[in-house]
Amino acid sequence: MKRTAQITLLVLTGLGLLHTALFTDLYLRYVKEGLRPLLIVSGVLLLLLGLAHAAFDRAAPHADAHGHAHGHDHSTAPRIAWLLFLPALSLLLYAPPALGAYTAAHSGSETVKQQKRFAALPATSPLPMTLTDFTTRVQQDKERAIKGRTVEMTGFVTPAHGGWDLTRIIFTCCAADAQTVKIRMYGTPAPPADTWLAVTGTWHTQGALGTKSAAAALDVHGTRPIAQPVNAFTDDLPLTPTR
Repeated sequence: MKRTAQITLLVLTGLGLLHTALFTDLYLRYVKEGLRPLLIVSGVLLLLLGLAHAAFDRAAPHADAHGHAHGHDHSTAPRIAWLLFLPALSLLLYAPPALGAYTAAHSGSETVKQQKRFAALPATSPLPMTLTDFTTRVQQDKERAIKGRTVEMTGFVTPAHGGWDLTRIIFTCCAADAQTVKIRMYGTPAPPADTWLAVTGTWHTQGALGTKSAAAALDVHGTRPIAQPVNAFTDDLPLTPTR
């Protein structure tokens, strides 16, 4: 790879990071929202580094072994290095699809943390809940406050053996450490994979409520399609849609 190509790669990568982090929400497909400032700083540094190298090369021609100045660069790099242009260009021209049902179907569910005390549930019906909160209540709340309550949860559809799951993929830091939380749905046919839904229903009676034997499952009363939320890779209640 010639030095000109190396400089171009630095500039393209810097521009791609700045475009993704400053002018779109696409960066949320790869990292948590709190890392946005670091992406911006990284983009600026890469762009400045590329421009500085370009300026230096223009001001200081190379010299050969006999001391004669010339403007050619005979440095080489493995041909595979050219593949680095693909992710750089994708940041500018085509964003890879977000993680979805395929990823969720090939990963286990997140381990729910132990919780000893639970606040009283609001009287709202249906009761908005995250998938993690629902699972925790079902399997750990000795007061069984979730019994008979109509809840509403949001997530995307993951086909599963004998049915389907409402799913959320959660980033601890970025896509590389993603974990999955799933709630099995009963009483309605599986919608298309990756469809985002708001689902209402009641706990599906299986196992002893308030113990680990209780199924993280819902008897579905109704569903409605929703747009993928901005905070798609958290298990928070949805924010403003991206489209």
